[in-house]
Amino acid sequence: MDKTFDFCGWATRVNRKCSDGRTIKKDAFKECDGLTVPLVWNHQGNTPENVLGHALLENRSEGMYMYGTFNDTEAGELAKTLVKHGDITGLSIYANQLKQNGGDVLHGVIREVSLVLASANPGAYIETVLAHSDEADEEAIIYSGDPLELEHADKGDEGKEEIKMAEEKKEKTVQDVFDELTEEQKTVVYALIGQAIEDAKNEDEGEDGNMKHNVFDNDEQTGNYLSHAEMQQIFTDAKRLGSLREAVNQHIEDGVLVHSIDTTGMETAVGEQTYGFNDASMLMPDYKSLNNPPEWISRNMTWVQKVIGAVHRTPFSRIKSVYANITEDEARAKGYIKGNQKKNEVFTTLKRTTDPQTIYKKQKMDREDIIDITDFDVVAWIRSEMRMMLDEEKARAILIGDGRLSDSDDKIQENHIRPIVTDVPLFNTTVNVAAAANDTPEMIAKNTIKAIIRSRKNYKGSGNPTFFTTEDTLTEMLLIEDDIGHRLYKTEAELATALRVKDIVTVEPMEGYTISSKPLIGVIVNMADYNVGADKGGEVNMFDDFDIDYNQYKYLIECRMSGALVKPYSAITLLLNQAS
Repeated sequence: MDKTFDFCGWATRVNRKCSDGRTIKKDAFKECDGLTVPLVWNHQGNTPENVLGHALLENRSEGMYMYGTFNDTEAGELAKTLVKHGDITGLSIYANQLKQNGGDVLHGVIREVSLVLASANPGAYIETVLAHSDEADEEAIIYSGDPLELEHADKGDEGKEEIKMAEEKKEKTVQDVFDELTEEQKTVVYALIGQAIEDAKNEDEGEDGNMKHNVFDNDEQTGNYLSHAEMQQIFTDAKRLGSLREAVNQHIEDGVLVHSIDTTGMETAVGEQTYGFNDASMLMPDYKSLNNPPEWISRNMTWVQKVIGAVHRTPFSRIKSVYANITEDEARAKGYIKGNQKKNEVFTTLKRTTDPQTIYKKQKMDREDIIDITDFDVVAWIRSEMRMMLDEEKARAILIGDGRLSDSDDKIQENHIRPIVTDVPLFNTTVNVAAAANDTPEMIAKNTIKAIIRSRKNYKGSGNPTFFTTEDTLTEMLLIEDDIGHRLYKTEAELATALRVKDIVTVEPMEGYTISSKPLIGVIVNMADYNVGADKGGEVNMFDDFDIDYNQYKYLIECRMSGALVKPYSAITLLLNQAS
């Protein structure tokens, strides 16, 4: 052995239980004999400054011995001085690819050796610094992962907490649970088992006086048994098949695990089960819900808040809008010629009023169902669905109308909440996008972009508007290519800039929507120009009641509101006018 090393000592000792309850067995790290690994400070090798040198490993019957050499860096020289003076006496290893049997570490690969203030394994300490030794004690931390990694280092209270959490997550066997019992508790368990054996004897004795096999009688193994190799084969098959259940089923005959039946001396082939499971599902855990409470299968709702959250709100529901039209020639300023009479200005006054309407949604549930559902708060779940659907209905009525027939009792009347796309020309400009019968979707998309840009002069709304459209329309616009196959608009932001709009929002209810038999392409509007009014008490409210006759809980969510565009020429609706 080269004697140029700076210090040496035991990186770890075998057959000595660490404070984390694990024991490193003989030759567990035999494959690392002769390897040189980094020597770092406290397992913090994430920066070059913490690499202090290297360690040469030597496997011995007592454990893994190491010879440490410090580098010439400032940190290496400092660590060398601290070790020489005896200020640091602890060694620790970082190993992975561990194979364990219970608390015994049977195999692993050492990746680094660390200088630490204290060590987990009571046999891991610096034996000599050119003839120096000491021993220290600390906690060990187990990191769960694949493969399992064992790290010995001093982590203080934080480390203890990690150990506690890791131990709590680890699944315990029956033996583990039994070992944790006190002597008094074990005495009670023995008494219960003895009583069960006695009861089983009385129940299982037949007319011939012979005692049948009892599940509590494990002193003598009768019949065949499932060996470790056979269990290993089941787990191997599970990896191959991707399912433990399938692997177990392949090892089952007549509903019972192979090798778990003793048919010796029996006339029938049915056999008596001497151990194991006759129901493979007992080996499998119960199904656990990944989405609790259940997820709603709904339409895309992202557009709803783009509408509801952007409208202008007033604390009164009855709205009157008054406008004076000064765009006509009669309202223009006039020149004066001496001797002529001066003419008065003439302009048209326009007004309209909008009254509120109640929008509601009802739901009911049997009390028995509410009591039986214990996995989640079903009432809160139902209420969230009701609010979600009410908001969608309001947003739909504001943007395109509710789509119900005019004589429907449930219709949201369009003179109370005025749909933008069908509003009168004073507020909404309708633009027809012309298309030939044989035009492709790409050609229609190009024509739509041109029509939007050309009609932008008609927009007199506030600020930069939003383009509400369908997913198909947006897709076709983004797929437009130039003559050499390059996409003209690589992102939605680029397309929005070209259309002179702030944002592009897709609205699922617009799919297939028509106005006067013409497919709706989209609408350009700033939702701040749409006013929603609700008196005090007319905002969204939730009510619940109990029907004693039907044993049902009933829920109602409602609001009373009005809605209308309040700024002239603040919307542009695009319709597809395709020749047949």
